Amino acid sequence: MARIRVKNLLLRTFIGFNPEELVNKQDVIINLEIEVSVPNEAIEADEPDGIYDYKVITKQVIAYVQEGRFKLLEVLTKNLLEMIMKDDRVRWAKVEVDKPHALRFAESVSFEMEAQR
Repeated sequence: MARIRVKNLLLRTFIGFNPEELVNKQDVIINLEIEVSVPNEAIEADEPDGIYDYKVITKQVIAYVQEGRFKLLEVLTKNLLEMIMKDDRVRWAKVEVDKPHALRFAESVSFEMEAQR
């Protein structure tokens, strides 16, 4: 097993349900952890055949977040986790989404979910 980490992916989206949040995009910071098996043949040959391509899922996450509108941080997090788990090679995944400056005296608020097969 191998664990892939995508750290501090900074994106802008519509997130929240207050009037100003419905018309202004805000920053979100996304952290992904994805556990997959790595075929020995790919490692021995130093070739990407059969390897889980983290660029593909990252591009999907970017497109989904930037094009979407979400009222709840919980829904965005759940949907990203489900997107990652669609690939049968994924054995375990964790998604954390931070919303900076969501509370007056806090650096950010985050929501985290994980799933496994």
